[in-house]
Amino acid sequence: MVCGIYLLAAIYSKQNIEKELPGKNVPFYCLFLLLFVGLLGIVLTGDMFNLYVFLEVASLSAYGMIAMGQDQATLSSFKYLVMGTIGACFYLIGVGYLYIATGSLNMVDLKELLPPLYQSKVIQTAFIFMIVGFGIKIALFPFHAWQPGAYTHSPSTVTIILSTAMAKTSIYAIIRVIFSVFTLDFIVGYLPIFDILCWISVIAMIYGSIYAIRQVNLKKMLAYSSIANVGYIMLGVGLSPQTPLGLTPAVMHVFNHAVIKACMFMTACAFIFKADLWDIRSFEGMGRRMPYTSIAFILASLAMIGMPPSAGFISKWYLLLAAIHSRNYVFVAIIFFSTILMIVYFWRVIEIMYISAGEDSSQSALMDEAPLSMTLPGMILAVLSFAAGIIWMSGVLSPMLDAVNIGFGLGGAS
Repeated sequence: MVCGIYLLAAIYSKQNIEKELPGKNVPFYCLFLLLFVGLLGIVLTGDMFNLYVFLEVASLSAYGMIAMGQDQATLSSFKYLVMGTIGACFYLIGVGYLYIATGSLNMVDLKELLPPLYQSKVIQTAFIFMIVGFGIKIALFPFHAWQPGAYTHSPSTVTIILSTAMAKTSIYAIIRVIFSVFTLDFIVGYLPIFDILCWISVIAMIYGSIYAIRQVNLKKMLAYSSIANVGYIMLGVGLSPQTPLGLTPAVMHVFNHAVIKACMFMTACAFIFKADLWDIRSFEGMGRRMPYTSIAFILASLAMIGMPPSAGFISKWYLLLAAIHSRNYVFVAIIFFSTILMIVYFWRVIEIMYISAGEDSSQSALMDEAPLSMTLPGMILAVLSFAAGIIWMSGVLSPMLDAVNIGFGLGGAS
């Protein structure tokens, strides 16, 4: 997922960066590739301290790239720097406590060394510190304050990477630490945080959607939508021990949201690139002026809402099944309510682009489609947002999901 998103973002960036950051190609692409290294390191490492190092390599690169933007980009980068540093400190303190108690930071070794120490306050404190640190990194409510500004004011290519590859890699890290290092036995027996995590997640789903409705800036609307979708993923994590589906809903939505949200930010930034359109209220007639970009945005919106057979539909279907299996019917209602809120803020954009289309033909003549290098990646992801749903439904990837669940001690029931 990281490599695929990065490839499309690199293609997308060629003409976009030349316009947004003239004369800054070399420093931008140095940080762009350094961030790539950090994200791949997070995925590949088997050491808790190296995980911290790669998190910081990725974060420092992101701070620099966000600051390259215009207007409030420097302030947004500084807020992210402060919050990200606090999150990293929480995680690093937890790593220190683990080393004090076990003398090892290798993830495989820790899994074997920790069970006799589960009752230790040092181990429990280390776990809480790590969860809080990761919560800041993934912008989980209420640690999300840095995220809307960072997504809104960063250069377009940076927004795409932050909202997809970086956010989802951090979620991967928290899942791995919870289930692969501390294990399910520790969580259930000594520090039962899953119910708390579920309720925080559903609050994030409602909070993010309500604030998305209030926005008139398209990028900021999508940023708050991402807060809601982090809630969807973490709800899947919180429900995983209570359902035979295990982590299936969470793993699905990690991939599905990355694909869909990358497409959305690519199209939103294409509108800015071509017509300097930030305000949703100024999108009259854009469906006619930039038809391919608009179609890609609509397909991604429908997928995010959960229209069958899209990837978003499959994620929500499995999340609903997980809530039903665990007899958490309140969560079922909240998922439906959050989806209705999604319809409200996405339909508003579609209505203005098509139904409220203006008749200003002179303005239409001045505008045309975004460059192919920016349009094509968005169209590929728009098609993939529906194709992925069909692939998930076909069962081709069920062995992978079973392997994930079995490896994390949740059983194989994809």
